[in-house]
Amino acid sequence: MIIRPEAAEDAETLFALTQRAFSQMPYSDGSEGRILNDLRSDGDLTLSLVAEDGGTIVGHVAFSPVRINGEDCGWFGLGPISVAPERQREGIGRKLVDAGLSILEQRGASGCALIGDPALYSKLGFRCNKRLTYGEVPPEVVQFKTLSGQDPEGQLTFAPAFDPKP
Repeated sequence: MIIRPEAAEDAETLFALTQRAFSQMPYSDGSEGRILNDLRSDGDLTLSLVAEDGGTIVGHVAFSPVRINGEDCGWFGLGPISVAPERQREGIGRKLVDAGLSILEQRGASGCALIGDPALYSKLGFRCNKRLTYGEVPPEVVQFKTLSGQDPEGQLTFAPAFDPKP
């Protein structure tokens, strides 16, 4: 398996993979594929990596800029992250996240934030801090990983692609 940057011709495959990966998740509203496409079309897809095995894309992770207290401070949001349902629990997601965080760190990023299950993301070094918030989202699912500098505090804002659409 190789991890590589997304190529332009991957867009349709990644949309389908993302929709399929989230289709059985009880918390999904089915918008994850649209979010990915909107990040790309809005120019907010800072880093997009795919996991390819035998010529087939089996996983994907996206990173986009986030603001803290309205400021661009070198932080990025993780997501969507997708692994083909039949390939989940093989460590593909972990490899994608580790590769992405390594690249962001090399580029001088301060850290990465996400909204997700603490039991899952704590295994990847993410943690919560009740001083970092995201709207009405319960603080225990607002996760972050500091790459350099201090832990973040304040209101987190993700790229507009994450905003609910009517």
